[in-house]
Amino acid sequence: MSRQNNTSVIILAAGQGTRMKSTLPKVLHDVAGRPMLGYAMLLARHVANNNVAVVVGHGADQVRAYLVKEKAHFDPFLVVEQTQQLGTGHAVQQAYPALKQHSSQAASKYVIINGDTPLLTSETLAALVNYHQSEGAMLTLLTTVLTDPSGYGRILRGNEGSVCRVVEDRDASSEEKRVSEINVGTYVVEAGFLESVLGQLHPQNAQGEYYITDIIEIAVQQGEKVLAWVTEDSLETTGVNTRVHLAVVEKEMRRRICERMMLGGVTILDPDRVVVDHHVTVGRDTVLHPGVILEGETHVGENCTIRANSRLTHSVLHRGVRIHDACVLEEATVEEEAVIGPMAHLRPGNVIHKKAKIGNFVELKKTEVGEGSKVNHLSYLGDTWIGRNVNVGAGTITCNYDGYRKERTVIEDNVFIGSDVQLIAPVTIGEGALIAAGTTVTEDVPADALGISRIPQTNKEGTAARRRAMLDPSGLPSNGKNCTTEDLPTSTPVIQKEQEST
Repeated sequence: MSRQNNTSVIILAAGQGTRMKSTLPKVLHDVAGRPMLGYAMLLARHVANNNVAVVVGHGADQVRAYLVKEKAHFDPFLVVEQTQQLGTGHAVQQAYPALKQHSSQAASKYVIINGDTPLLTSETLAALVNYHQSEGAMLTLLTTVLTDPSGYGRILRGNEGSVCRVVEDRDASSEEKRVSEINVGTYVVEAGFLESVLGQLHPQNAQGEYYITDIIEIAVQQGEKVLAWVTEDSLETTGVNTRVHLAVVEKEMRRRICERMMLGGVTILDPDRVVVDHHVTVGRDTVLHPGVILEGETHVGENCTIRANSRLTHSVLHRGVRIHDACVLEEATVEEEAVIGPMAHLRPGNVIHKKAKIGNFVELKKTEVGEGSKVNHLSYLGDTWIGRNVNVGAGTITCNYDGYRKERTVIEDNVFIGSDVQLIAPVTIGEGALIAAGTTVTEDVPADALGISRIPQTNKEGTAARRRAMLDPSGLPSNGKNCTTEDLPTSTPVIQKEQEST
């Protein structure tokens, strides 16, 4: 959408949001992985070629910190603090002079939006501004039609469709309450009129608050043209005042994201059960199974498959990756045609190279797994570098922490590690080496060597049978006949001696 010339935007984001029952400012609550205020800021930048003012109040320091962190996405903007929250009209009174002073050029019009309506689209806001301009209005309201408009201000129109009045629900007559068109709280207003009318706002309520809606009545009294543009999608006008509202907009935002991805060539088997954050990208012909969660800055390439109940956070999958059921990936990079899971946990800092395999109940942390290597079963590897074509046997662990510091394990190309091996870091396994099952490796193993560390096996003939005969509660010896005390081993110390000598 094209920007509108000489347009500044005021974002109202100072409210406490008491019904949210949260220590976090309302506008910083996430919707699909982005704070609500972030959506308002991006929306403002779509329509403003002039400056944007964000009016903050409750939790001002937290809101400022968020805006500074995301400054590159939102500039130019300025922050105006409403130290006393005296209503929307008062907020605009604070923002207008600040914008006028700090803008590069005088604005011809102002768009006023709320910081807690994340579903409002740039297309709707553009249509509102275009309608305002084309009709030569002084003030234009965004409205919608609700089946049940209870609790909202009703739009009362004149014979030619202009707005005559906005009446609050509590003040509406029975006839006025039957009106289903409501005020959304988004406005386009000409700069000169806004400047003249702000000084005329006065509190007319017990709370001592200044309402921006009062400018509607003043404009009508002055004979100015006041119009309303109706959006057919009432859901996008939803303001978030409670956690219930938050859940409603969260569900709709995620539906939009999934719909956009499916139209772009992604298969989502059950969109109602897939959760995708706003920043996530997914390539064509990728298949997302039910229960998949993609969070943060996650990017999935083409032709990938992510099976049920797997969660990826700030991770990158290259083309053709397969993620099996119930895997957790955090800040991981997985290259082409690698396979992960099922039930694998990749903690932050892992790189899995092409065609590598990470299997059942494997946990990795700050580990690089080389091309074609396999860590298939029940293993933990931390602070480890693994070369190409390495096989890591079931139950292998790196002992990378000595209670004071973390140490590194290096496993070079073409190494074969048997099952139940412990690698006591720091240690290096040379290229082509073989590590026998059950070995505890405490020293480097040279290339092509066999590393083995075992106690010699001893077999004690008959010990198992005598033990069963003594311990079997049925009283039957191993041959199934009735036995007497004479059939049992002579005494417990004999068994202890046998055990001690094994």
